[in-house]
Amino acid sequence: MRLRGDDNVARFESLVREHESAIYRVAFRLASSREEAEDLIQETLLEAYQSFPRFMFGTHFDRWVFRIMRNTYIDRLRRRPKAKIESLDTPIVSSTGASVARDIVDIGSAPDKELMARTLDGPIQEALEALPAEFRMVVILADIEEMSYDEISQALGCPVGTVRSRLHRGRAILKEKLKRYARF
Repeated sequence: MRLRGDDNVARFESLVREHESAIYRVAFRLASSREEAEDLIQETLLEAYQSFPRFMFGTHFDRWVFRIMRNTYIDRLRRRPKAKIESLDTPIVSSTGASVARDIVDIGSAPDKELMARTLDGPIQEALEALPAEFRMVVILADIEEMSYDEISQALGCPVGTVRSRLHRGRAILKEKLKRYARF
C-alpha cells in the first residue's frame, strides 16, 4: 500500500505518537541518560522517516523502529572513541586559573607489576589466541573492554543467552589453560 507524501507524513506522525513512550523507554535503557536517549531517538526517527516508504503496513511499527534504533545505537557506539585522547603538552588549568604541570606516573616502574606483566602477559595472550573466535570476542568484550551482556549482544548481533554461554565456556577454557600459573 503506497501513500501520497502528505498521507505518509501524517501516518508516520500518528504511529510515532502512538508508540512514543515505548520508544523513549527503549532509548533511555540503551543510552542511560536523558540527553543521550533524546539524541538516539532523533537519529532513529530521522532514519525511520527516510525509510518509511519501505515500511510494511500491517506489521508492528514499534518493532520496526526498535530494530532501526538498535542499528543506530550500534553505529553510535562504533563511532564513539573508546577513550578521550589528550596531548601530554596540553596544560591543566586549576580552579584558580593557574596552569599546573602534569604528573605522569610510570606504572611499569613498580617491580611487582613489572614481574607480573612479564610472567603472565605471554601466557594470557597465548590462551586468548587459543580460544575459538566466538569465545575470544565475548571474553575480550566482557573482561577487557568491560561491556555488559546487553552491549555485547548488540555488538555481536546474538542473543544475551548466547553471550552468557560463550563467556562461561571461554572463561572455563582460559581457566584450564592458565591453571598452572595460579596458586591455590
